[in-house]
Amino acid sequence: MANFSKSNVPQFRVDVYQNEYLAEGAREVNAIVTVTSTGGGTSGGGLAGRGSGAAVVIMVDCSGSMDYPPEKMRNAREATAAAIDTLRDGVSFAVVAGTHIAREIYPANGSLAVADAETRSRAQHALRSLGAGGGTAVGTWLRLADRLLSTADVPIRHGILLTDGRNEHESPEDLRAALDACAGRFTCDARGVGTDWEVKEVTAVASALLGTADIVADPANLSADFTQMMETAMGKEVADVALRLWTPMGAEVRFVKQVAPTVEALTGRRTLSGPRSGDYPTGSWGDESRDYHVCVEVPEAAVGREMLAARVSLVLPAPDGGAPQVLSQGLVKAVWTDDMEASTSINPQVAHYTGQAELAQVIQQGLDARKSGDFDGATAKLGRAVQLAASSGNADTAKLLSKVVDVVDAATGTVRLKAKVAEADEMTLETRSTKTVRVKK
Repeated sequence: MANFSKSNVPQFRVDVYQNEYLAEGAREVNAIVTVTSTGGGTSGGGLAGRGSGAAVVIMVDCSGSMDYPPEKMRNAREATAAAIDTLRDGVSFAVVAGTHIAREIYPANGSLAVADAETRSRAQHALRSLGAGGGTAVGTWLRLADRLLSTADVPIRHGILLTDGRNEHESPEDLRAALDACAGRFTCDARGVGTDWEVKEVTAVASALLGTADIVADPANLSADFTQMMETAMGKEVADVALRLWTPMGAEVRFVKQVAPTVEALTGRRTLSGPRSGDYPTGSWGDESRDYHVCVEVPEAAVGREMLAARVSLVLPAPDGGAPQVLSQGLVKAVWTDDMEASTSINPQVAHYTGQAELAQVIQQGLDARKSGDFDGATAKLGRAVQLAASSGNADTAKLLSKVVDVVDAATGTVRLKAKVAEADEMTLETRSTKTVRVKK
């Protein structure tokens, strides 16, 4: 593990956890890569800490359904005002009203305002004009946010998106095209308020734009959630960090996925960065730690042979297009042995996160089966989810599962589907299914 830093970015550290021993003929190497960033977000001394290094656009759903009940629109205005209060001086920002079209509410001049006492007050005054009416076309909101954010020469570009309904006024293809166009240009946290929105649409926005997704079932909780989201955004210090994976001749990357704090597949997002190396996007960083599962297939080798299966680097692109800055590095190794105990032992980190990834998958499969009327399939999948949540200590997910199934025996995964499930409980489980717990070191 190597560690590099410059004064204007946090310090990054890469730690690799694996069992490097393989049996003769074995080819699959698994490792958990823990990336830790320190000296950034909480110190307030980095880019976002000085304000001028960040830009944020808040997108508020103003479709007709936001008037049912009327408190929903009022809560959305109050939440947006609270988020604006949380902006640091010097941060560029704008507010967009989203319906079947996107409209800039503040500063309403095609660019961004710079946060200070006066602009925050003006923006909050402009929120009074927000009313409900019209349809929902999330892709148009994102494209306007992208245009506004592109007017600021800053490293941290962030969006906050609130919706309460289904994306009925544009096709799924239009939304997908907008997400593809915005990916890598800014990060975005997405929130669904109430229970009339589509979980897969909201999580798709957050996934494509490397943000977070969550449900705010009670609109009264929006202000607290928006404030928390904005505080987290203000803590980001460095953007566009990539996980670079180099593999030797004959070795191939099977998959790369983030496994903590949430499960996020990254394999399909690889961009070539040189001979036998590819970059996987990780988005913006403050003071935080994340875990990634890397799986590499290596050529067969004889007992006693040792090889470097992969070199993992954390890289930051140079603003002028020059050589990227290497922030930290770690090595994934393979050693072939005839010691059966060494080669069959599964590294605890790898075992834990393999279970957490399966947990996210079986929850989704179980809920999909339940919606389609396959109750036997739903019972089997959600039972397995209960078993995995219990064995891994994922208490939050276990609690959410208990609102959808009656747990007979958590250890064996024996459950019964509840006859009646509150829609908010089912949507909360689906939205938060990818949240994981860290392995106990």
